[in-house]
Parts: sequence; C-alpha cells; structure tokens
Amino acid sequence: MRVRSVTFPCRAWLDCVLCYAQDERFAFLAEWYDPSAALLRRYQLLYYPKDGSVEMFDMKNQRTFLRRTKFDEIHPEDLFVGNRVNVFSRQLNLIGYGDQYTANKLGSKKERTLAMIKPDAVTKVGDIIQMIYDANLIVTKAKMTKLTWKQAVDFYTEHQSKSFFNNLVQFVSSGPVIAMELMGDEAVYTWRKVLGPTDSGVAQKDAANSLRGQFGTDGTKNAGHGSDSLASAARELEFFFPSTTGHGPSNTAMYSDCTCSIIKPHAISEVLTGKILKSIIENGFEISALQMVCRPREIIHATDSPRTFREFCGPADPEIARHLRPTTLRALYGKNKVQNAVHCTDLPEDGILEVQYFFKILDV
Repeated sequence: MRVRSVTFPCRAWLDCVLCYAQDERFAFLAEWYDPSAALLRRYQLLYYPKDGSVEMFDMKNQRTFLRRTKFDEIHPEDLFVGNRVNVFSRQLNLIGYGDQYTANKLGSKKERTLAMIKPDAVTKVGDIIQMIYDANLIVTKAKMTKLTWKQAVDFYTEHQSKSFFNNLVQFVSSGPVIAMELMGDEAVYTWRKVLGPTDSGVAQKDAANSLRGQFGTDGTKNAGHGSDSLASAARELEFFFPSTTGHGPSNTAMYSDCTCSIIKPHAISEVLTGKILKSIIENGFEISALQMVCRPREIIHATDSPRTFREFCGPADPEIARHLRPTTLRALYGKNKVQNAVHCTDLPEDGILEVQYFFKILDV
C-alpha cells in the first residue's frame, strides 16, 4: 500500500504512524472537556479499522497521549465530524477531520439539519428520538425552550407573506418546543422523510408511520419542523445554537419542586435515549427542561420529585435492580454500577442545586 504524505506535529508521532503505514487509518481532531481543570483539551484521534485500535496525540503538549490500543467500543459508522465518542471514559467531541483522506472517505454525505418538536408533540419526545435513531441519524445538540412571539416571527420570517403565518407563530409560541441538531447521511432529506407530508391529514393517509402521520393533527399542528435545505439548516441551527455570541432562546428550567437526571454516555451510545425518556414520561413524570451538550440532561417535575424519581431510577447496581425492582430505569437499561444508564439527584435539598448547575452555570 502506498504511504500517504501526512503532516504531524512532531517527528516521534510521525514515526509512530509510519510503522503502521500498511494499515488504513482515519484521523480526527477531537476535544475533551477536563472538568478538574475546567479546560477543553484537544487531541488527534487515529482509528485503525483493521483491528479496531485507536491512538491519541496531545496537541498542546506535543506528545503521545494514548499508544495504539485495541478498543472495541468505536465503530467506523461512529466516526464523523459532530459526533461524540467515548474512549476509555473520555467523551471526545469530533470537531474536524485530521487529513484529506479521512474527509474524502468518511465525510462526503454527512449533513447537519435542524429538527424541532412542536408543542403538540413534546410529550412524544421519547418516541420521536427513537424514530430519529431508527433513521440512522443522531442527535448532537438539543434544547427545550419556549419561544416568544418575536422569536417565533424571526424563526419563520420566510413565511411572513403566507396566509397561515399568524396561526403558525401563535401555535409555536404557545408552549415549549424541543430544538435538535441532527447529523447523518443526507440529514436534510432523511429527517423530512421521517416527518412526512406537511399536512397531517395527508400524512395519516399516505405515510401513516411518519411522525406527522402518528402525532400530527393538521397543517399547523403537525408535530414537527425540518429544514428544507442546507442553507435553511445553517440559518435555523444558528438561531437555536449560536456558534458565535449569545445563547439562543432560553431553556425552560424551573427551580422549584424538581430533580435532575442525566442520561449517561453508554446509554446514548447504545441508542437508549428515546426509550429512557419515554419510560420517564409514561411513569407520570413531567420533563420540564431538557438540554444536550455533552450528554442529555433533563429536569423532572413531580410531587416530592427527588425521592419519587430516585425510586423510579432504582438501585445503583443494575444487577440488584433487576432482582429487586425489575421495572426501574437501571434494571431496564443499566449494565453495571458505573454504566447504570442514568444519574439522579440523591438528596431532596440537592435537586434545585443540581438543576441550577446544569441549566444556569453550564447553560450554552
């Protein structure tokens, strides 16, 4: 196999790569948030599909961080810019391709698009996220928010001359919505196919299994929104998730009678997010805020919510949970004491503190 010319930060790293030159490998730029130092650390991540091994190089300190090591939890389909992968308990954000070969090989069809769950379908968020994953798309960002009239007008500005504009703005600003960045092959087309026809009545006849066919009512109350082009997707994503200044529309966090839940990385990787959210709602809890940056987190509202939700999560050890409380979240979705699907607030007095930490201090 011909050795490709690659530029690396130091000679030692280049020698390390050349000794594996006979193996195909993919290179990515990755970031990891170090909570102990409150810093974003940047790495070059190499993945070798032949044996499923990985290698990491510390960009700032110019040294090997992880020697080539077999790692079975990453697969080729996980590797694209915008995705998050877990490497030995570090959740890495893939922020760029490390060379042109990787970009040409893996990046040609990947797109980002905006998906918005409208007020009439927010309680179906679990089902909808599962539909997203079933369509081979992933959620890379998410936020529950309540748009003001002005924000709704700004978002739908291209429809201002349409007869349905006022009704659309009134409906979308009438309750919480969930905005999501989706990523995957031909994401704009794929998400719109999942949505189905704009008129829910038509969807129920012609695409009964579509999102609007299942959860929509008419042409306005039609459960969801999807960008209609890459240009629209870029504008709409910037509206909810600004890449420069500002935070976009505010989250819907409430700081009373609430508890905090975090869906753990392994559950996200195993495509359990939708099932967990559906279980939470079906068991009578209200999700009053939701946000995903490094991992999904949500605020749960219920009477005596810290205690009742902790009971619903079950024992910290999933094996014990499966014996003693088989219908709890950790019994259903946990693997071991560390990978036990969800975090929940332990003490009643900590519920509001945790919610403030995640939805005020860490809000983005």
